[in-house]
Amino acid sequence: MSIFNKALASIGIGSARVDTRLEETKVSPGGKINGVVHIYGGSLEQDIDEIYLSIHTTYVKEANDKKYSASAVVDSFRINSPITIKPSQTKEIPFSFMLPADVPITIGRTKIWVTTGLDIKNAVDPTDKDYLQVVPNPLMEAVLNEVENLGFRLREADCEQAPYKLRRRLPFVQEFEFVPVMGAYRGKLDELELIFAPLSAAEMQILLQVDRRARGLGGLLAEAMQMDESNVSLTVSTKDIPQLKQKLKSVIDRYC
Repeated sequence: MSIFNKALASIGIGSARVDTRLEETKVSPGGKINGVVHIYGGSLEQDIDEIYLSIHTTYVKEANDKKYSASAVVDSFRINSPITIKPSQTKEIPFSFMLPADVPITIGRTKIWVTTGLDIKNAVDPTDKDYLQVVPNPLMEAVLNEVENLGFRLREADCEQAPYKLRRRLPFVQEFEFVPVMGAYRGKLDELELIFAPLSAAEMQILLQVDRRARGLGGLLAEAMQMDESNVSLTVSTKDIPQLKQKLKSVIDRYC
C-alpha cells in the first residue's frame, strides 16, 4: 500500500464508495424501512469503523427577527460492526429500521431523506442520500380528510421551530394551516392550525389553534392583541375514526 495511495484516499480519491438501495421509498410514520447498503472498495484496503443511517429534514427557524432554513436529524441508526473492505471488493449489508412516529410527512416544502455514511479513519467519509415519501398513517389521513369535510382547505404545511411549550423530542413541529372556504365556518374563522403529536402507533394528540375572524371594534382590538386565537387539544385513536368529524366539530364550535 503506497503512501501516494494513502494520500489520495485521505482526500477521497480511490476511497471506498457507498450506495444505499431502499426496498420502498413510500412509508408512513412508524412504518418499516428495509434496504441494502452496497460498499465498493477503492484502490486500497480500508477499515470501516461504522456504517450509519440518519433521517434528515429541514425546518424554519427564527433568530433576531429573521427566518431561515435549518436542518435537523430526525433519527439515526448504526447498522454494523467494524469491517474491512479490500481493493475492488463489493460488500452488501442489509438493514431494517422503524421510521419514528413523529417524522414529518412530505407535503409542501417538507422533504425527508436518508443519509448513509461510512466512518473511515484518515479518509474522506463517503456518503449517500436517498429521499423518502412519507405519507400520513390512517389516523392522520382520517383527521385531515375530516377537517376538509368540515369546509376547510389546506393552505400551507411546513415544519417550524417549536415554541418552548410544544417542544418534545424534536426542535420543530409540523403545522398544517387550513382556511374555511365553505360551510358553517366560512366568515366565522380566519384559519385553523393543526399539529399532530403521536402518543403511540394508534393514538395521537391533536393540537388546534382556532383563529376567529374579527367582528366590530372589539374584535379588531382582540385580533391586534392576538386574543382572537384559542388553543385546544384533543386525543384521538384509530377507534375514533368513525366519529372524528363530530369530535373535531364539537371542539371547533366552542370557539366560534
